[in-house]
Amino acid sequence: MPKGIKKQNLPSKMCPTCKRPFSWRKKWERDWENVKYCSDKCKKQKITQA
Repeated sequence: MPKGIKKQNLPSKMCPTCKRPFSWRKKWERDWENVKYCSDKCKKQKITQA
């Protein structure tokens, strides 16, 4: 977690598949700008949705 940022103040995005908000995670630290989906399940479902 970036220094000086509290858990409740972490950046968040909206998942285009399930329409739910998701917050920044340590594993996305270097690639946060390119993260679009909250999970692998939503990422796989993007192909089947019209």
